[in-house]
Amino acid sequence: MKAAVWHKKGDIRIEKIPHPSPGPGQVKVKIKVCGICSTDLHEFREGPFLIPSRPHPLTNREGGPVILGHEFSAEVTETGEGVTRFSPGDRVVVNPLLYCGECHYCRRGLHIMCTKLGTVGFAADGAFAEYGVFYEYALLGLPDSVTDEMGAFVEPLAAAVHAVNRSRIRIGDSVAVVGAGPIGLLVMQACRAAGASNVFVVEPMKARREIASETGAAAVIDPTQTDPGKEIGALTDGLRADLVFDCVGNQSSFDTAVRVTGRRAIICIVGLALKPIEIPFIRLWGHEKEITFSSGYEDEFPAAIAYLADRRVQTDRLISGSIKLDDLVEKGIQPLIQESEKHIKILVYP
Repeated sequence: MKAAVWHKKGDIRIEKIPHPSPGPGQVKVKIKVCGICSTDLHEFREGPFLIPSRPHPLTNREGGPVILGHEFSAEVTETGEGVTRFSPGDRVVVNPLLYCGECHYCRRGLHIMCTKLGTVGFAADGAFAEYGVFYEYALLGLPDSVTDEMGAFVEPLAAAVHAVNRSRIRIGDSVAVVGAGPIGLLVMQACRAAGASNVFVVEPMKARREIASETGAAAVIDPTQTDPGKEIGALTDGLRADLVFDCVGNQSSFDTAVRVTGRRAIICIVGLALKPIEIPFIRLWGHEKEITFSSGYEDEFPAAIAYLADRRVQTDRLISGSIKLDDLVEKGIQPLIQESEKHIKILVYP
């Protein structure tokens, strides 16, 4: 079969490899659609990042070669010994977390905190391939109302729902989202589904601001043209936002998150900061603001599927390209890196 194999930084090759076979408790699936994630871009530009640099304790994988891809929908083609919940022809998505099930955190159901945590597409082969093999416990069925394309958004939407849960949002809260990339746009819609009174989006790129407006933002603010804090203050009787999601992860986005929030607000950091960020301690302390973080998901996949099934979350406008596996680097990864203002999510059809 054909697969996109990461070998090292800047080196992803389309190769012919043997078909995988399911072992006990495993399911073989035909990959239908797989989205390109920003983490895949990190691996291409700067990896290994989440790809283990030493043998992973659960998979024993170290560096390349490894098949990337973890945001995908699929169809079951074969089941291994002991599999009872799925049969050939079933449409599924996969929670890509790999966890031990035995540590303190796993025993409490906090799998994202597993001390041996790994992820499909990094510590094990992923879905930029024609077929893949995954454990039955990781599979969730897709209803007919969720298309294959929508199914490729279940994983990032689960991350967005987890962020909303981590923020402790309350019905009626006013919310700001800094950054209208794929996760920011999904967080914005998940907040609306969770009962936010208004969700304001701060984004410098015009195309992304337009998509935010079309998918439910109460107001969209260009931080290069106006002060987002004053703008949101004017829209909230001077109170500013009750909580904010930083979906970028750099100094500028964090500074914006502080400015757009009011007293006793919650700042949820969703974007991954690769460099240290300075904290305005006195301002946070004086206003008793809280900072929390969201780095993945736990049991949010069913909620994400439900949001897609009843269209509380819309994904069509987030799709900016559809490509074949052969074109993963040239028409997928490189445009997302070099022309980010033109793209939100590019889908790959293996």
